[in-house]
Amino acid sequence: MRLVTNDPHHLLNSEDPLEHLDALYRVALRLTRRAAEAEDLVQETYLRAFSAAERLKVGTRLRPWLFRVLRNAFLDRLRRESRSPFDDEADPEESAELGDQGGNLLRGDAELDRLRSVVGEEIEAALQALPEGMRSVVLLDLEGLGESEIGEILGCAPGTVKSRLHRARLALRRQLADYRR
Repeated sequence: MRLVTNDPHHLLNSEDPLEHLDALYRVALRLTRRAAEAEDLVQETYLRAFSAAERLKVGTRLRPWLFRVLRNAFLDRLRRESRSPFDDEADPEESAELGDQGGNLLRGDAELDRLRSVVGEEIEAALQALPEGMRSVVLLDLEGLGESEIGEILGCAPGTVKSRLHRARLALRRQLADYRR
């Protein structure tokens, strides 16, 4: 599916915005920690992106722009939730579903699956313990975005991205020191 506008030089004529759907979902899942919320966040991201597409300048790179829209939508949700008197509890079935999404590379070995699950939970906990700014940098780095692209998404200089990424990696190394060998 390609979005086509009347402007022949428009950004969305040359790139398929939906090719970034999986990457956006992975980042949204790590940010929200819930599959349903991640799906909603990605849907909101595309809604915002398609609504604002005609205002994009020619030459704007779509992938970093979509991640920036996702991040802004996530931060808007955080602000709204912080003002909300309701506190949603995590759905235990949904949490179990998240744990199974990684897939099993070596199926049939129950002990390896159990260990993989424990290590995965430790890594997830370490990642979630990072401040939002550091967590965002790590997640975007894991998606293969470069420092300049991450800087565009977060609205900061590439040097700031390098610094945040370095500090985040150090924090993760400290938290996961038992697994280094």
